Amino acid sequence: MELQKNNTSPENGMDHTSYLPEASLRPADILLPDMNVDMKKWAVIACDQFTAQPEYWKRAEDYVQDAPSMLRLIYPEIYLNTDDRQAYTDRIAAIQNEMSAYLKDEVLKERVHQGYVLTVRQTSVGERIGLVAELDLEKYDYHVGTDAPVRATEATVKERIPVRVGIREGASLESPHVMVLMDDPKKQLLEALYEERMSFEKLYDTELMEDGGHVTGYAVTGVYAERVSARLQQMEAACPGIFLAVGDGNHSLASAKTCWENAKKDLTEEERTDHPMRYALVEAVNLYSPSLLFYPIHRVLYNCDDNTLANGFAEYLKKQDMRLAQTDDDAQADVTFLYKENKSSYKIGNRAGHLPVELLQKYLDEYLKEYPEQELDYVHSEAAAERIAKDGRGCAMILGAFDKSSLFDAIEAGGVLPRKTFSIGEDIQKRYYMECRKLTK
Repeated sequence: MELQKNNTSPENGMDHTSYLPEASLRPADILLPDMNVDMKKWAVIACDQFTAQPEYWKRAEDYVQDAPSMLRLIYPEIYLNTDDRQAYTDRIAAIQNEMSAYLKDEVLKERVHQGYVLTVRQTSVGERIGLVAELDLEKYDYHVGTDAPVRATEATVKERIPVRVGIREGASLESPHVMVLMDDPKKQLLEALYEERMSFEKLYDTELMEDGGHVTGYAVTGVYAERVSARLQQMEAACPGIFLAVGDGNHSLASAKTCWENAKKDLTEEERTDHPMRYALVEAVNLYSPSLLFYPIHRVLYNCDDNTLANGFAEYLKKQDMRLAQTDDDAQADVTFLYKENKSSYKIGNRAGHLPVELLQKYLDEYLKEYPEQELDYVHSEAAAERIAKDGRGCAMILGAFDKSSLFDAIEAGGVLPRKTFSIGEDIQKRYYMECRKLTK
């Protein structure tokens, strides 16, 4: 790995002088709207939310109307399910034209030069601190078995990438809904910056549409940006394995990676060093933020036999030197098999760092090869999963509370986690698009 001299000293307000690898996150030139833009209309929730609720996006359209808005610069994924090929092409062309117009008319201006944005997001569950930065896509890999410092948390469905590549390729701007997680139990970066936030220029301070809460952004530039960069280098250098895990936006970041791999084929080594497509704008959040809540996603298997499923799971674990032990304490159970007439709660022993949901999903994948007539579904609400079981429509597999402190160890143990492992917060708590960055020189 290339080494970079980090000129740090007490005189310039930084920690020490040392040689450290370049960090996966770095400062960026960040664009934001002119001060006279209505920021409540500008900011829009992540494109992969409310994909079954067209009324949400209709309300957003009615609210924004003709005002400058990120709504004009994104492709809500609800339309990926309904647009035909021509509509898809036309929508992308309209987005790219709007990007060019916002740049030409200076709706968007560079408000942060080689710096970061500290974000403070208020939601119904508390205050979440984030840091908007460029992520080096050369340090990121979504494939199973990688040792890259930045990794996906769940399996990437490659079939979902091409249409998202089509959205990014040819775009002059990007805006992040990707959230990457930092394993920082000592709270040595984001929380420390938060304490100094009154020293920073305030970039925006706005309510968010559709009950999204409130968000404030601060420019972290100059010596403060240098300190952040130095601390990121120190933290990553001290990290023995995974440094950042992609919490939200796995497929969007995988698409950005694909675009970069395609683009760099035609570049010289020198051009590759600092090409805009090599980077992606993301928001970094501390895994240990108390307002970053992880919810289990439960499984429902329709038309299944009462005994075959759990018995088979016990045998599956036994082959891996693990065990399935029944427990009377539902609150401590790793998984509960719930049927119309009965239920059984279990603890999984000797898991060796693997999450219960990972073991269950891998078993179900094998099980369905033998029983293809049975249908698997994923349900976020425990109450909804229980209703399905009580109605006699199938078996609900209720997963215990997700221990987020085990996330990084679980990724190291299993490569990546299976699809639908967990949900980070409710849909309305997801990131809203706000900052932009140029993808062209």
